[in-house]
Amino acid sequence: MAVDSTLHTAGMGLLGLALSVGAEGLLRPRPSLQRPAQAWVVHVALWFVVYALLVLLSGRAWCSMTGAFAIIMMLVLVSNAKYTSLREPFLVQDYDYFLDAVRYPRLFLPFLGVKGFLGAAAFFVLALVGLWLERPLSHTWPEQTSLVAILLAALFLLWRLRQHDWLLTFAPEADLRRLGLLAYFWAYGTALMQPPAALSPFAGRAKPAHRHELPHLVAIQSESFFDARSLYTGIRPEVLTAFDALIAQSVLHGPLTVPAWGANTVRTEFAFLTGITAQGMGAHAFNPYRPVISSWSVHSLPLFLQALGYRTICVHPHHAGFYGRDKALPRLGFDSFTDIHAFAHARREGAYVADAALAEHIGQILQTADRPTFVFAITMENHGPLHLERPQPGDAERLYHTPPPEGCDELTVYLRHLRNADAMFGALAKTMDALQRPASLCIYGDHVPIMPQAYSVLHPPAGTVPYACWQNQYVPEADIQGTAQPLAAHELAMTWLDSFRFFHLHP
Repeated sequence: MAVDSTLHTAGMGLLGLALSVGAEGLLRPRPSLQRPAQAWVVHVALWFVVYALLVLLSGRAWCSMTGAFAIIMMLVLVSNAKYTSLREPFLVQDYDYFLDAVRYPRLFLPFLGVKGFLGAAAFFVLALVGLWLERPLSHTWPEQTSLVAILLAALFLLWRLRQHDWLLTFAPEADLRRLGLLAYFWAYGTALMQPPAALSPFAGRAKPAHRHELPHLVAIQSESFFDARSLYTGIRPEVLTAFDALIAQSVLHGPLTVPAWGANTVRTEFAFLTGITAQGMGAHAFNPYRPVISSWSVHSLPLFLQALGYRTICVHPHHAGFYGRDKALPRLGFDSFTDIHAFAHARREGAYVADAALAEHIGQILQTADRPTFVFAITMENHGPLHLERPQPGDAERLYHTPPPEGCDELTVYLRHLRNADAMFGALAKTMDALQRPASLCIYGDHVPIMPQAYSVLHPPAGTVPYACWQNQYVPEADIQGTAQPLAAHELAMTWLDSFRFFHLHP
């Protein structure tokens, strides 16, 4: 009887292993079966670690196999949903999004969809049915010993491969294709154990000579901001009237290459604030605030300005704990962080605080400032999911001179919020032009929006976003005159400061 039970347990484990490989065939992109031998070892070892632990805890082989396979299928479905929306498979760094999906369901669950959610849940239901109906194993000494031996052997193999050189490119799509799902997770997870080695260009910068000349600085990281007029010629050009005027008066503008597509704002945010490339961050590039929170020290724009006597303020009308900003931003040099609590009674547009309310708040900060002030604002109004909103009466007439094709409701909703962002830019420029101190406004997008239905009808954008740096009437003639200059996100802040004669940014 004990031999039969042991064979049954082993058979269920092998069946589940085969199913786990089959499940990878559903992934987008699909991993190759011709992968390094070490990748297969990791796949087998991780499978049997989970399976053996579940059997030891539940005493049921079929239930444990189904439960372990449910985990694999959940990862496949979530990864495919992410790849559809963001052109990037699920990362081991994304594990905290499961908790965020519970804390902020509107930001995450709509992208998985009802089918994806039910598909992931179905396998867990099967596991629970097995827990109820399946007869427990005998848990004899030989059977327990074999399970413990399998678990220890699998853990030993994983331990031996913890420092293996996986030749990672940190292009998730390519690494997933080459290694397979479980080895890809393992390789990225072990790479996270090493702190980043990147250095910020703000380290060791000299101070300017005259503090009284220092200008107010306002940087607007505008949610999902890009020039949507490139998608469809029927969009009215005046949706970006103020931004076009700022470009015409700018000292610096052009296309901005950002390390994110559709989401993952924090990647662009970190690049702007630190001047560090995604390549320089390696495995940490996908959530760069995590090593900052874990005590990694890095130089940054706000720390540089703080050392000059600036008051440094971050304003974000959302929850401070999202991305761990409440812990990361003080370490990057912000004196204060104003979050959603300061906007409890502010006007909303859609689900989020209106850009107009944010502009008013920033204006009040500048008008009462008694020393040079740097305001870094992260907007929320145009955050998706856009498909949860519907076009409003009159939107089509206000936003298009030629009606769009069917299936562009997401674009119409986006354009309404984009026009509001444009009004915010104009209001800020007007406020700053009325100040008696030199002031400069830097505007850029964090990434393009998620609009899969509209993109299927029209065409998806390349992923670059626009930026513009404008200065008020009290700023002397800039060293950079308003020619279009392509930049990457990590270059923008340094180039912006270089446009002033106040700052001498030599090492």
